[in-house]
Amino acid sequence: MKTGKLVIGIFSIVLSVIIGFQSMIAGLGNTLSENGEAGGSGGFILGILMLVAGIVSIVQRSHRGNAPVIMFVIGGLLGLILAGSYSDLYIWSTVSLVFGAIILIFNIRNKKIAQQ
Repeated sequence: MKTGKLVIGIFSIVLSVIIGFQSMIAGLGNTLSENGEAGGSGGFILGILMLVAGIVSIVQRSHRGNAPVIMFVIGGLLGLILAGSYSDLYIWSTVSLVFGAIILIFNIRNKKIAQQ
């Protein structure tokens, strides 16, 4: 499943750029309206974590390391907690959690194959 981790890593890197730009705009909107929400900051943190997790999953595609899983899950949970009225962040956070689950499934499958 080296290809699966590679594809998720590439998608994660591309999505992190989109999430970063959207979050900067949302953060600017939060600042200008002085509504006290942290959706822009939460999205920016999610974007950074997805970027790092994508890079790590590409580098570790032949290993069973769980570092990308942890980064995807932490980013997804932070995004869900901090989203507020930034509704796109709920979608991106769910995507991050799904990516983490898929990589975890790949790791479990590779571990079972290696034990046989």
